[in-house]
Amino acid sequence: MSIRVGVVGFRGYSGAELARILERHPHVQPVLMEHRSDSGGGAQPLNWTGPHVIDCTPEVVQKESLAVVFLATPAEVSMELAPAFLDAGARVVDLSGAFRLGTAEAYKRWYGAEHTSLKWLADAVYGLPEFCRQRIPTARLVANPGCYPTAANLAIRPLLEAGAIDRTAGIVCDAKSGVSGAGRKPTLKTSFCEVTDNFSAYAILNHRHVPEVLMTSGLEEHEFSFTAQLIPIDRGILETIYFRGKQVRSAEDLISIYLERYKAEAFLRIYPAGQVPDLHAVARTNFCDIGVVYDAASGRGVVVAAIDNLTKGAAGMAVQNMNLMLGFAETEGLSQ
Repeated sequence: MSIRVGVVGFRGYSGAELARILERHPHVQPVLMEHRSDSGGGAQPLNWTGPHVIDCTPEVVQKESLAVVFLATPAEVSMELAPAFLDAGARVVDLSGAFRLGTAEAYKRWYGAEHTSLKWLADAVYGLPEFCRQRIPTARLVANPGCYPTAANLAIRPLLEAGAIDRTAGIVCDAKSGVSGAGRKPTLKTSFCEVTDNFSAYAILNHRHVPEVLMTSGLEEHEFSFTAQLIPIDRGILETIYFRGKQVRSAEDLISIYLERYKAEAFLRIYPAGQVPDLHAVARTNFCDIGVVYDAASGRGVVVAAIDNLTKGAAGMAVQNMNLMLGFAETEGLSQ
């Protein structure tokens, strides 16, 4: 018998992608939950064949026996809904930034608002399976990582763990993202006339995803410079990460670190030395592709990491986390 799971925020880009992935999952039955009073009964996700939309209340969570509820909602909405659904007996995977940073102080600094669910903020488990897998199966609330830090941490942390980066020289992450990363709500910045034939940087040195990289990779803020840039495509993230090597002789040395660290990981693909991924390679997949170029004479290293921001950077990662929480194979529903 299929396990029933709820999807809140299914009209957004990440939520629609999540509904699409869950509909093909062999062990769960997704149920769409409407949390917006102004939706007007709008369209369900394209090609949706599942049940009709249900109300988004704790009583409905109990009535429908939902084992897990996904929140593809803004952080302030997640802070309101997650505690109620958890108290109703469901487990929650939150795709917003509401529960990622661990403390109210960190949340206020990077998100510019007070946190309103302190108990669950402290209890939430950060859901990057490649580094946090042991805690996820028993978690009640999993905070799905942000898209930018997913690629950055997967690229940076193995090299830091191996002592292959000269941290005194700093790390620079130049990250480019498609427009869907900004969400579906219309804004001037993401309108057609602003985005097309354009390329713009934003939130320079102050992006709210930075603390997730610091927290997961163990960096200090002064060691990591991050710039997010908006490019005129619909989806995908490509990060070009610059560093100075430490006791590294060649790109092959760096590749061997990745291959050893990720040898048991289903969604990491490491390229041969000198080759790097592009966005076409990861589009609509749950893979993170990583390539390295290294100049031994100068010690300059460049890592290129690519993901699809709506899958590995959001919905696909959320399904990875659900699989771990419910005891399924981590790849279930995510194979191409």
